Amino acid sequence: MAKTPTASPGNPSSSSVDDMLLAAMERGGDSLETGRYIVTYSQEADSESRSLFESLDLRTADARDFRDQAVAMDVGDADALILPELGVAIVSAPDFGIRSLGLAEDTRNPVEIVEPEYFMFADSITAEYMRGFRRAAEAIAADAGFGPPPEEEEAGDEAGAEALGATWGLAACKVPQSSRSGAGIRVAVLDTGMDLTHPDFAGRQFVTASFVGQPVQDLHGHGTHCIGTACGPLAPPGTTPRYGVGHKVAPIFVGKVLTNSGGGTTGTVLAGMNWAIANNCTVISCSLGAPIPIQAAYTAAGQAALNRGLLIAAAAGNDYCRPTGAPANSPTIMSVASVDRNLAPSSFSNCGKLQLTAPGRDVFSSWPMPLRYKIISGTSMATPHVAGCAALWAQTSASLRGQALWNKLMATVKPLPWPATKVGKGLVQAPS
Repeated sequence: MAKTPTASPGNPSSSSVDDMLLAAMERGGDSLETGRYIVTYSQEADSESRSLFESLDLRTADARDFRDQAVAMDVGDADALILPELGVAIVSAPDFGIRSLGLAEDTRNPVEIVEPEYFMFADSITAEYMRGFRRAAEAIAADAGFGPPPEEEEAGDEAGAEALGATWGLAACKVPQSSRSGAGIRVAVLDTGMDLTHPDFAGRQFVTASFVGQPVQDLHGHGTHCIGTACGPLAPPGTTPRYGVGHKVAPIFVGKVLTNSGGGTTGTVLAGMNWAIANNCTVISCSLGAPIPIQAAYTAAGQAALNRGLLIAAAAGNDYCRPTGAPANSPTIMSVASVDRNLAPSSFSNCGKLQLTAPGRDVFSSWPMPLRYKIISGTSMATPHVAGCAALWAQTSASLRGQALWNKLMATVKPLPWPATKVGKGLVQAPS
C-alpha cells in the first residue's frame, strides 16, 4: 500500500541542490525536506515503470537513457526520473502527493511507498548534520553575496599521524600486514568528488560522474579524504605515512553526489548508488547522511546491491550517540561507527543499528591541493576504512561478493569490550 507524505512543496522541478538549500534557508525552520518525492516501486514492475508514471501525467526520464546510467539530474522538463537498478524514481511534480492519494486504492499499482526527499550532508565531525544543513546554505548564500561565509575548519598537518610506516587507523585494522592490495576490485566512493590532480594518485584510473550539476573536481575536501583512506597509495612520498587501504583497486569510481558546499539530496545519493550498481562496483562507500528515519528507497538500493553481489557501506553519523542516520540505518546497508586510537567509541559516533566500527578519530588522509593532506574526524573517516578492507577481502576470493562479503567482514572483526549499540560486532580487520 502506498504511503503519502504530508509535505506541500512548491515546484523545485528545475532546482539544483544549492537552489533548494537556499529556498529551505529562506523558509526557515529545521525541516530537511526538499519538496520532491521518492517513489519506490516493485522491481517486478520495472518494465512498466515509465508507463506507470506517464499514466499519472508525469513527463518521465530514465537513467538508462544516459551512458553508463550516469544521469544528469537536470533532465529538462521531466517530472519523474527513473533509477531502474533500484526500483526507485525521483518525482518533482508539485502536486504528486495529492495525485498519489489514489494509488493505494488501485490493487494493480506497483508503487510500494512514496516518501519525501531529504537533504543529505557530508558526514564529518566538523560538519554535523543539522549544522551541516545551515553551513551548506550559508556557504551558498555567501557565494551569491547574501551574507558572510561560514567559519572555515582548521587545516590539519601530520601531527597525530606516524612519521613513518602507516597511520594508526591502518595499523588498527591490520592493513600493513595484509598481502592484498584490492587489485581488480571496483570501489565507488559517493561524496563531494575527488581532486583529480592530486599527485599521490598520479597514474591511477578514475571513472567519474557528477549528480549535482558541478564538475567532479573536489572543492570541498571530504570526498578526497575518503577516497584517500579507501584507495590511497602504498608508499606516499617522503616521510608521509601510508594512509590508504586498497592501493591497487581499479578503477576508482568517483560519484559526486554532494556539492562543493557538502550538501546533496536523497535523489542525488540514490542516483549515485544506481550508477555504481549499474557499473558493478563491488564496494560502494557512502560517508554521508541525515538524521531521518529508515527510507524505503535506501533499503531498496542496499538490497539491489546485495542481489547483484555488491555491498554498500555508510557512515552511522555524528550526532553524539543519537540513533543511526540514513542511509546507514537501512537493514540492507552496512552501518559503520567510529573509534579513537584507544579503540574506544568516539563521543560523536551515533548508536543503535551498527554492523561494525573502524578508526574515525583524527584520521590522516589526502586533501585537495595545495594542502595535500589533512586530519579530520567522523564516522565518515571510519567508513572508507571498511570499504578498503572490503576490497581486500573481495580480492581473496571471487565468492566473497554481496552478502557473503558482508558476512566475512562481520566474521573477522576484532571484538571490542563495548556494547553492540556502540561498536557493532567489532573493529574491521584486513585479510592476512
